[in-house]
Amino acid sequence: MVVYLDMAATTPTDRRVAELVLEYMTREFGNAGSRTHAYGADALAAVNAARAQIARTIKADASDVLFTSGATEADNLAILGLAEAGRQANRRHLVSTSIEHKAVLEPLQHLAATGFEVTLVSPDKHGRVSPSDVLAAVRPDTLLVSIMHANNETGVVQPIEAVADALHGECPYLHVDAAQTFGRLNRALSHPRIDLISLSGHKIYAPKGIGALIMKRRSGRRAPIAPLMFGGGQERGLRPGTLPVPLIVGLGLAAELAEKEREQRLRKCVAIRMAALEALAPLSPHVHGEEDFGVLPHILSVSIPGVDSEAAMVATKDIVAISNGSACTSASYQPSHVLEAMRVPADVTAGTVRISWSHETQTLPWGLFASRLNDLRF
Repeated sequence: MVVYLDMAATTPTDRRVAELVLEYMTREFGNAGSRTHAYGADALAAVNAARAQIARTIKADASDVLFTSGATEADNLAILGLAEAGRQANRRHLVSTSIEHKAVLEPLQHLAATGFEVTLVSPDKHGRVSPSDVLAAVRPDTLLVSIMHANNETGVVQPIEAVADALHGECPYLHVDAAQTFGRLNRALSHPRIDLISLSGHKIYAPKGIGALIMKRRSGRRAPIAPLMFGGGQERGLRPGTLPVPLIVGLGLAAELAEKEREQRLRKCVAIRMAALEALAPLSPHVHGEEDFGVLPHILSVSIPGVDSEAAMVATKDIVAISNGSACTSASYQPSHVLEAMRVPADVTAGTVRISWSHETQTLPWGLFASRLNDLRF
C-alpha cells in the first residue's frame, strides 16, 4: 500500500469531522439565510457556533471570522480588498516576501500592474526572512505587510511576532497567510497587531472548499476591506453566496480538535521527522531549513546528492506519495521560486522533494525509501 506523504498539499478529513459534515448534509440541511423557519434558524446557529470555535483558538471574536472557500480566496480578499482604501489614502506601497504562496504573489502582481508598488523581501539561505529586512522595507505610504507564517514548501516558520511587535500606528495593516500553521502554531496568530489571517480547512483535516479570513479589530476598527464579489449580502457583504453550512461546521470542529490535540499531534509528527532524518542520514541529505530557527515538524524539504526529484518520485511511487513542491504549481515543472529565492544551487533545487505527514500517519517505509534513493545514485 502506498503511504500518503503529501499532507502539506491536503489532508484527509478527520472521521469525526466527516460524520458531522454528513449529518449537516443529509439531516440538518437548512439554509442559514432562511430566517422564517426552524431549519434556517438551526443552520444559522450552527454557523455561529463554528465561528466561535475557530475564534477561540486564536483569541479572536466570533464576529471576526469571515468564511471563504479557502486560504487562496482569503488571501485575495485581504490583498485586493484593501486596494480602494489604499488609493483613497494615497498608500500604494505593499510589502511581502519572495517566498509567499502564489495566492499572495499573484494578487500583488495584479496590484503592481494597476499602479501599486510592491517590495518583496528575500529570505536567507535557510529560507527565513529577517524581521529587520521586512521592517526596513516599510515606508510612510505602505498600506499592507503580508507575510506567511510558515512556508508551504520548506516548512520554515517566519518571524511574524517580531514583525508584529515592531509595527506601530494604524497602517500598515498586517496580513498573515496561516494556511500551514493554523491549528498548529495558534499562539503567534493571537498577536493583537495582526489584522488579517487566512486559513484553509483542508490543511487541518476539514473538507476542501472551506476556509476563512480572520478580520480582527484594532483600536475598535477592522481593516477597510471592500468586497470583490456582490450579491446576497452574506458575510457582512464581503463574501456573498449561500453559506456551505456542512463545510463550516466541519471547519469549526476541526479547529477545535486541532487546538485540543495539538500537543499529542506535535509529538507524533516530531517523532516521524526524527525517524525520517535518521534513515536518510547515510545519504548526506541537504535539508532546507534550520531546526534551531523553527521548521514545521510535519514537513521535510530535502535533496539527496546525485538524485533528481522526478526520478526519486518515480522510483518510490509504489511505496510513498510525495511531491517536489507546492501542489498549486507541481504540474508546471518549473524550478521552485522558494528555493530560487533562497539561492539554492540549481542541482540541489532539481533534486528537492517535499515529504509531509500527519499525526495519523502509521507505518512508514523509511528504510526502503532511503534504499530506493540510494540506488539512484549509482
